[in-house]
Amino acid sequence: MISLAFVALAATLVSAQTAGQWGQCGGIGYTGPTICPTGWTCTPQANNPYYSQCLQGGGSTTSSTIKSTTTSTTTKSTTTTSSTTKSTTTTSSTSTTTGTGTGTAPPPPSGTGLNVLAKAAGKHYFGSATDNPEFTDAPYLAILSSSEFGQLTPGNTMKWVYTEPTQNEFSYTGGDAVVTLAKGANQIVRAHNLCWYEELPDWVSNGSWTAATLTAVLQNHIANVAGHYKGEVYAWDVVNEPFSDSGGYRSFVFQQVIGDNYINIAFAAARAADPNAKLYLNEYNLEYAGAKFTTALQTITGLVQDGVPIDAVGFEGHMIVGSVPSSTALAAQMNQFTALGLDVAITELDIRMTLPATTALLTQQEADYQSMVGACMLVTRCVGVTLWDYTDKYSWVPSTFSGQGEACPWDDNLAKKPAYTGITNAL
Repeated sequence: MISLAFVALAATLVSAQTAGQWGQCGGIGYTGPTICPTGWTCTPQANNPYYSQCLQGGGSTTSSTIKSTTTSTTTKSTTTTSSTTKSTTTTSSTSTTTGTGTGTAPPPPSGTGLNVLAKAAGKHYFGSATDNPEFTDAPYLAILSSSEFGQLTPGNTMKWVYTEPTQNEFSYTGGDAVVTLAKGANQIVRAHNLCWYEELPDWVSNGSWTAATLTAVLQNHIANVAGHYKGEVYAWDVVNEPFSDSGGYRSFVFQQVIGDNYINIAFAAARAADPNAKLYLNEYNLEYAGAKFTTALQTITGLVQDGVPIDAVGFEGHMIVGSVPSSTALAAQMNQFTALGLDVAITELDIRMTLPATTALLTQQEADYQSMVGACMLVTRCVGVTLWDYTDKYSWVPSTFSGQGEACPWDDNLAKKPAYTGITNAL
């Protein structure tokens, strides 16, 4: 649920006449508020004419005429991704990315930052997940809205339990806030997700369905949610984590009642609702060969052969320090999907360790991040990398994996860790 305070904050960020503390106040292409609070000065970011920020010092001031394209705010989710390791593969085909909401890609930012480096290397974006409760953290938002990130994923608020908690009663407040903030910063949105075995409301999971009635429910949900965001998002994770860890299909209400064909139905409904969005099947533990990967490759090959409108495969990338495949090995996994004419992306990257962190573990984590991002760099049709939030402060890992953490490139205090250097080395 989204609080009234959050709604008010989101509205303030978009429409207030005065930029907030640490907020954006100028930059090339920026059209938001340009006045900083008393005691704060609108300061252009070094080497980045696209971003000026209210920093402490000076008086109430109007920002410079430079206007920015990267101020969106999003937050990360404590999503229950169900796996511990994953892999990616590389491909060598060319991929064009459409469906940015307006049909055109944002202009490339200048200056420094992970997104700048990624775009300079030919990728479409470098991004982060985020979640609405984080919108109250101004220093966090200052980094999220900077040239480090060109893409946002809402960690929770586009999932079924948020968007259709009661049958045929739809709520878009949380997702709309993410999209609005991303648009303000000229960041694209990977929407997440339309069909998943987790975070389903009880009326779906425990309803009395026939194949026909549940198919209608699935089609109606996707038509409404993807239709609501038509032209506003770059991509959708249409079907999330449909495969069992031991191979075969994951058993849950849609698979049990409709059968494996629910996947085909979901993709067809998503294409009808938003013809320009990139449509993904997103899964964990595809980074390595095994029963799950075999099932995924066979299924997706069949989808392509049958003309199902799937555009891409998401490699989630929830990894463990010291257990990450080499860049070339992961690229090989990815290439098996790009050979089908599909794009790939790393969609939920974090690399956790057993606590406490040590110098040796942080050094290994740096190398592991370099390997993961390096795999995407080897594959032409790997369009980008998304961190599953960029900071340990909002990581889902400690609450899900007891005794583990430190999974992100920024620490709890929003300081860069050695992992950040690993990413820049790869880019």
